[in-house]
Amino acid sequence: MTVLLHSCCGPCASACAPRLRNAGHAVTLFFSNSNIDTRQEFLRRLDALRALGAAEGMEVVADEYDHDDWLDKVAKGFEDEPEKGARCARCFRYNLLRAARHAAGCGLEAFTTSLTVSPHKVSKMVFEAGRDAAWEMSVAPCGGSSTAAPVFLEEDFKKQDGFLLSLRRSAELGLYRQDYCGCEFSRAAGERRYATGRVA
Repeated sequence: MTVLLHSCCGPCASACAPRLRNAGHAVTLFFSNSNIDTRQEFLRRLDALRALGAAEGMEVVADEYDHDDWLDKVAKGFEDEPEKGARCARCFRYNLLRAARHAAGCGLEAFTTSLTVSPHKVSKMVFEAGRDAAWEMSVAPCGGSSTAAPVFLEEDFKKQDGFLLSLRRSAELGLYRQDYCGCEFSRAAGERRYATGRVA
């Protein structure tokens, strides 16, 4: 099966991409993360994903970066939501719909995401966003394409020590590993936890 892997970052994708390939899939890495708070940080994470793509022999496709659009369509009115709350669910839907549209436009059979490898992400919430994106593509295919809409693969990459594998593989490749999810709201939450001595 041809699969588009929405990759939140190189370290997370480093555990997911080989697992998909070992299952017999042809994998394309898709970097669509307008939630990231600055272009500089976006490009730094994209560079890490490109390093992974080179190491794994996988194509990397970068989506357009438009943080203002993300703020308007995802965060507006949800700025005070806690981590793992409604803002995060909206963010997952935003990014996974872009992944579904790209997969459809390229004639790929399926899409999935590296988001579920993180212990800080609720896989059920990610799966709901992926199912919503797949459903939207099935009723409104991108550009009127006659090809079938891509299916969403519900892969919980946390299983089989996925997060531990991502730590090991990203260390082997020397990939940049960020310390916050991406948006300014997650950065602020992390800074507050650090200031109060709380972990996660």
